[in-house]
Amino acid sequence: MSTEYNPEEYPQILRDFANYKAVIQGCSPRTINEYMLDIRTFCRFISAGKAGIKYGTPEFEQIPIFSADIEFFENIRQSDIYDFLFFCERNLKNAPAARARKLSAIKSLYKYLSSKRSLLKDNPSADIEAPKKRQALPKFLTYEESMLLLDTVRNDSEARPKNAALRNFTMITLFLNCGMRLSELVGINMGDIDRQLRSVRVIGKGNKERIIYLNDACKRALEEYLPIRLDASYSNTRSRALFLSSRGERISNRAVQWTVEKYLDKAGLGYRHLSVHKLRHTAATLMYQKGGVDVRVLKEILGHEQLGTTQIYTHVSN
Repeated sequence: MSTEYNPEEYPQILRDFANYKAVIQGCSPRTINEYMLDIRTFCRFISAGKAGIKYGTPEFEQIPIFSADIEFFENIRQSDIYDFLFFCERNLKNAPAARARKLSAIKSLYKYLSSKRSLLKDNPSADIEAPKKRQALPKFLTYEESMLLLDTVRNDSEARPKNAALRNFTMITLFLNCGMRLSELVGINMGDIDRQLRSVRVIGKGNKERIIYLNDACKRALEEYLPIRLDASYSNTRSRALFLSSRGERISNRAVQWTVEKYLDKAGLGYRHLSVHKLRHTAATLMYQKGGVDVRVLKEILGHEQLGTTQIYTHVSN
């Protein structure tokens, strides 16, 4: 089963929806991909019910959705959406968070069709509540573990290319001190850093721009790394990216993920099964616990929409 959104598999009405999410709402390619795959599963579920095809079979996975038109969505009732969510729990074994994401995709589509395009009179998803998600405390590194990780990166004599360790050290320093998202760090361009190395401009969720102020640790790391970034070995690159791959191109999300996982293993922290995103949790937790940063200020630093999202770090501290 394809895990990438291919516009050619979708009817025009859904391609228009994807374009709306990208161009008007500024959603990332990853978000659009997830939404469109969830909508594809939903359309297949509705079509399978009409055709008598068993759910979860190879035949189900091959159901085309190209013929789904406005009449197709107009005939869907609220009970059909509830049946789909039950199918996601029972057959797909989706956790509440995954079911909530699928419902969010359906709600967004129907809002687009009814409110933005006025193609539908009724919105069957409007009054459906999202599945209640389990509120888990975020995993994070302690201050001592964070220092161990940084020392491990700093002392890596086997990194290739020659100066990759300094690049990696700078990336992880920014993660641990600024609480950046992976996409935000990868998206930083050279022109986004001010001349005094005291702030950096990042593009967060929803294509929203914010300024992150850098502490002395970040400034020192950048002072060491930037001469290497501007070295002659990269003189032919046209990339404006701050962090480059060995080929002189913007480093990929996966390359950064692999780098962080490698150094967590080297530091003896691999057993914790922590991801890049957990470094963001670490930064937020240490800012609140040791830095005395007010939760409302922390909300702005992290780029959260709602204060409730940030308040999870106060529970960690307690």
